[in-house]
Amino acid sequence: MILYTMMPQELVFPPEMDSFGKQQMASFQGIPLIVEQVDGNHVQVIRNISSDPQHYMDSRVSPGAKISFASLDGEVFF
Repeated sequence: MILYTMMPQELVFPPEMDSFGKQQMASFQGIPLIVEQVDGNHVQVIRNISSDPQHYMDSRVSPGAKISFASLDGEVFF
């Protein structure tokens, strides 16, 4: 079956809610991100939510990149 729609995939096929419980909003050098903790010292970037197009070209904050807690601006609680 092929589904033609302009709606995002997340609205058509909602993901499991427990996966969102692990995600937090964080800031890395002024770039707002959605991150998920991978170990005691690092987080993994899930989504870049900046409105600046130049931030999407920065490979340090691309989805899947790992960032240390020390590099994040402010506090992030998991």
